[in-house]
Amino acid sequence: MSAVRAPSAVATRPLWWGFAPYAVLSLVHVVALAVGSDDVAAPTKLTLMPALALAVLWGGRGGAWGAPYTLLLLAIAFSWLGDGAGAFFPFAGDPLPLMLLFFGLAHLCYICLFWKHLAVRALPGWAAVYAVWWLGLLLVLWPSLGGLSIAVAVYGLVLGGTAALAARCHTLVVWGGAFFLASDTVLAFRIFLPDAMPGWTSPLVMLTYTLGQGLIAAGAIVTLRRRAVVV
Repeated sequence: MSAVRAPSAVATRPLWWGFAPYAVLSLVHVVALAVGSDDVAAPTKLTLMPALALAVLWGGRGGAWGAPYTLLLLAIAFSWLGDGAGAFFPFAGDPLPLMLLFFGLAHLCYICLFWKHLAVRALPGWAAVYAVWWLGLLLVLWPSLGGLSIAVAVYGLVLGGTAALAARCHTLVVWGGAFFLASDTVLAFRIFLPDAMPGWTSPLVMLTYTLGQGLIAAGAIVTLRRRAVVV
């Protein structure tokens, strides 16, 4: 039988202190994209995931570590490599395959995290919308995918799986998964149907991306904090 113990300093520490730098850097980056300031947008992009990792370390400081936080930080680390694929691996030529690889690994970490450690409910019926999303995305983009068609289809399955499993978790994680999926959807259209996408969709990609990642991390910390007070 479970027993409830008094909340620790970890469970009562305000999350926003740790997330404030991430929020500020995200805002600066999105605004820089919106006004076309590449000199600011490029370097700030590479600070986003390290700032989010610091927020996770702040939120979980003093508590039990273990697999959940490890998976969360691995997802953030792989996302950082995906963000910087072009800068970190200039010798690789087209950074898109590496970006898909690193973000695919990040999503696999999230899938494991949501499935094994963060679920608070059964999979809701409305999560079937993500299967419809996957089929619709492939129908629209398939003629433009070329040699990446299979890779994008598999990557789309992973994306949809992440969002669907997020639906089993805390509300913050649910919204985080949805925003992350929205970001990748807009990005896919920007990559494969660029003529159909107006310029303002570039900051939209990063706005939804930073919201998604931040909400997932915050929801994970809230869930793990709550569980830490139950023995």
